[in-house]
Amino acid sequence: MSEHVTVLTVGGMTCAACVNRVEKKLGRLDGVTATVNLATGKARVQHPATLAVSDLVATVEAAGFTAQLPEPVREPAGAPVREPVGETTAPEDRPADADRTRLLVTALLSVPVLVLSMVPAWQFRNWQWLCFALTAPVAVWGALPFHLRAARGLRHGAATMDTLVSLGVAASFAWSAYALFLSGGTAHSYLEAAVGVPLFVLAGRRLEAGARRGTGSALRALAELVGKDVSVRVPAEDGAAGTAATVERRIPVADLQVGDRFLVRPGERVATDGTVVDGSSALDLSLVTGESRPVEVGPGSAVVGGAVNAGGLLEVRAAAVGADTRLARITRLVEEAQTGKTRVQRLADTVAGVFVPAVLAVSVTVLGFWLGAGADPQAAVTAAVAVLVVACPCALGLATPTALLAATGRGAQLGILVSGPQALERLRRIDTLVLDKTGTLTTGRMSVVGVTGRTDAGAVAGRTDTGSVVDAADEAVRLNTAEAEAVRLDTAQAEATGRAAEETVSLTPDEAVRLAAAVEHGSEHPLARAITAYGDTRRTALGDHRPLPAVRRFAATAGYGVTGEVDGRTVTVGRPGDLTELPAALADAVRTAEDAGHTAVLVTADGTPQAVVAVGDTLRPDCYRAVDHLRRLGLRPVLATGDRAATARAVAGHLGITEIHAGALPEEKAALVTTLKEQGGRVAVVGDGINDAAALAHADLGIAMGSGTDAAIGAADVTVLRDDLQAVPDAVRLARRTLGTIRANLVWAFGYNLVTVPLAAVGRLDPMIAAAAMSASSLLVVGNSLRLRAWRPGGRGTDRRTADGRKTAGRGAAGRRAFSFETSRESV
Repeated sequence: MSEHVTVLTVGGMTCAACVNRVEKKLGRLDGVTATVNLATGKARVQHPATLAVSDLVATVEAAGFTAQLPEPVREPAGAPVREPVGETTAPEDRPADADRTRLLVTALLSVPVLVLSMVPAWQFRNWQWLCFALTAPVAVWGALPFHLRAARGLRHGAATMDTLVSLGVAASFAWSAYALFLSGGTAHSYLEAAVGVPLFVLAGRRLEAGARRGTGSALRALAELVGKDVSVRVPAEDGAAGTAATVERRIPVADLQVGDRFLVRPGERVATDGTVVDGSSALDLSLVTGESRPVEVGPGSAVVGGAVNAGGLLEVRAAAVGADTRLARITRLVEEAQTGKTRVQRLADTVAGVFVPAVLAVSVTVLGFWLGAGADPQAAVTAAVAVLVVACPCALGLATPTALLAATGRGAQLGILVSGPQALERLRRIDTLVLDKTGTLTTGRMSVVGVTGRTDAGAVAGRTDTGSVVDAADEAVRLNTAEAEAVRLDTAQAEATGRAAEETVSLTPDEAVRLAAAVEHGSEHPLARAITAYGDTRRTALGDHRPLPAVRRFAATAGYGVTGEVDGRTVTVGRPGDLTELPAALADAVRTAEDAGHTAVLVTADGTPQAVVAVGDTLRPDCYRAVDHLRRLGLRPVLATGDRAATARAVAGHLGITEIHAGALPEEKAALVTTLKEQGGRVAVVGDGINDAAALAHADLGIAMGSGTDAAIGAADVTVLRDDLQAVPDAVRLARRTLGTIRANLVWAFGYNLVTVPLAAVGRLDPMIAAAAMSASSLLVVGNSLRLRAWRPGGRGTDRRTADGRKTAGRGAAGRRAFSFETSRESV
């Protein structure tokens, strides 16, 4: 049975108890699992395709909350996930005029009551009656949202924080009315509590809503990178027939279609993903990928929506629009990460599910105990109301979501995308990092540095063999006619065989490169791009303007190479294999390439080795520092590559990596990960190719370079958008800081309730002070999470904590020398 994922905007949630109730209600439906986020006000629901969304909405509404689908956005046909792009805040969290008015009126009415109640010198005759008149609208109208939500929850058999606030206000106001009207002036009124509780809670929630919006500001900034309108080229309406006249027209970005040509002027943002058709410029991708260096683009270059044009005028052909763009996918991935929960947050939500009923029970128990002990009824009511008001399940529900909002948004700004809180937890705990080489430690931008063709030895041998056959024919003249005829037939057959052999081995290096480029045209590996580019350059130099021949039966084998049929020949481009099976010249070329730190690629045609292509690559200039920082963080770097041992040792030696696994095929990399895990390691893999997908999936955590293949990115838990390996240690640090923030939030949320509820129960906490403390607890949690928005990658010191909390001293990186290394055919 196929499953769909639907995102609902849920209204009316105010605390973790609300979250727990919505999740339980949805979870009772057959085949449904739901994750509800208090900070974003969204429920991410996995459900069978046969279950209608209207049933999900009805279930949430039956729990006492509102639910609706977010505003629809343009998505690809058949997309199973219905989720908006860039919306991170529930509607009730947006400051509304009605809420602002309610808060202002409540404040104006409450301040005189608070002042007169707390400053005896300012009290006058019958001041209590004035305060009662001012308190009544606050207790009824000002606290009306709490009363309504409490009544709605009661109608559905649920108790939330609104229940506690509503009961606290009602109890304080009712006791004050009794004190004024029925006690004869002997009882003390608690009008200050009746106005202070709604005032502080309303103010606290408004500040909290603003702070929660602040935690998602980075993600909204990503969603707002694309402008509202764009200049497109359209055919002129009055153009002459057969002409290509076009005019410029301004249209909304939402109306842009795939294939449309649009203009990007200096200072403007690229409207959507596409390919440059005309013009050249430099693009600033810092707000999209975190990459600070401008990227030069020209005709044929791919561009990303949201990038800023820092140079000349560009004409771009749209390649993706709406939810198909890279920016939309990034935003969607971050939003999905924000809906998840850590293990400790799930525990907190479980506690919150019974928290409010427990507080109600404690409040009633406290009231009964004080009255039973013969205490003054006024003191008993005070303690019971203080227990109701001070208890705060809201902080429990906000501890994780607000930190995730801030951290994932900040990570997206830095070019680090995390799939969810589980990935953050694993990222924090990893102690072993398996590094791929091609495209990870190296730039992946390779070029052909030499081509060695097959020598003429084979052809000479062919001619020599043919000459011997001719001599035999001359000798046959002395034989009888029948024998001579037989010899001539044998001679003709031998000459044909000799010509075929000569034809097989007579490919020139340029011809071999042309065949290799044709086959590699279907591959995305850096080696393939280098060979294809070199083939184009050679054909241009030779004046050969023919297009590359078509390839049939193309096949790619991860870890080996590619094969295809070109011009009737079966051409293979891949690893050299056993050098003893190669002609001496080609075997020497392979050894020479390896000694020079280059990749040796063998080209064969119909099973006959034809040429060796040497391809050079360089280490990333940032990988020295990145590996050094990983070591300082307490991680054990391991190099796993399909390269030969000599090259792998050279790379590892310059980076200070001591554990090397060379010549590793994709399945061997996956087996290595399994072995490391069996040895007790918490293993992460960094890779970018198809050959890394299996290892990424087997690891405790997969980290894909954003420049890699879709297979690698799809198998990874963390994607690095920056073309910078330093983003990997940055991601580890961000994960550790985020989990530390979440732990601090939860410690505060639990500790606050463990301390304040007993204080209130023994009468040491005034209800008004309790209301202020309750509001402050939520604000402290959100404020602590907001600190992540300003987090900056650090780690320049020499001492760092490991995943287990131990200190480790980092060693200096090796010499900062960039040079070429061999890059075997690790993936195609």
